[in-house]
Amino acid sequence: MGQLYLVRHAQASFGAADYDQLSALGERQSLRLGEYFAAKGIVFEAAITGSLRRHAQTFAGIAQGAHLDHTPLVLRGLNEYDSAAVIASAHPQPLPKPETPEAYRHYFRVLRHGLTQWAQAAVAPEGMPTYADFVHGVREAMDHVRRQHSGNVLMISSGGPIGSAVAHVLGAGADAAIDLNMRIRNTAVTEFSFNPKRHSLLGFNSVAHLDDARFADWVTYA
Repeated sequence: MGQLYLVRHAQASFGAADYDQLSALGERQSLRLGEYFAAKGIVFEAAITGSLRRHAQTFAGIAQGAHLDHTPLVLRGLNEYDSAAVIASAHPQPLPKPETPEAYRHYFRVLRHGLTQWAQAAVAPEGMPTYADFVHGVREAMDHVRRQHSGNVLMISSGGPIGSAVAHVLGAGADAAIDLNMRIRNTAVTEFSFNPKRHSLLGFNSVAHLDDARFADWVTYA
């Protein structure tokens, strides 16, 4: 039986012109997770990432900390949805840059509403697949692991695909996937055991690698 370590990317650049770029803290988070894996003696048979820059940068940090020499397989099905397109499809006016706690909360309320509308096929965000096709891409990535591997696999993705993967394994629907998505922390590890027939959830959204007073302010969500 194998084990899949499904990791959300490290902190990216929320609110910047280019979100798809790790922050300085994100680089430290990914390095720290790699060090944690090494300290635990976890050896990976394979590594898989989405094609986004933040996925590749997160893997690079983990690889440095854990002394990995894998060349990751890149699967586009692990890529995140376009949050700007989702918001634009369900909100008539552009949202201002969130700079206060209330503005952040409003942003994520609008995003949640847009995701729900997308999942219900009530809107079609520009340049994005249908929600069903998005989920299919995530399931294909999970199925690839079951078909091709039997040991420990490291997978780097984003909150949306991870929420969808957990909901799929638990037999839950889109509402659960969206709710899970909103709770996943940067570099959080979600663990599954797997065999050729199925995945089983072992743990969700763990940041055990940051469970020390030195890293108290390293826990982030965006």
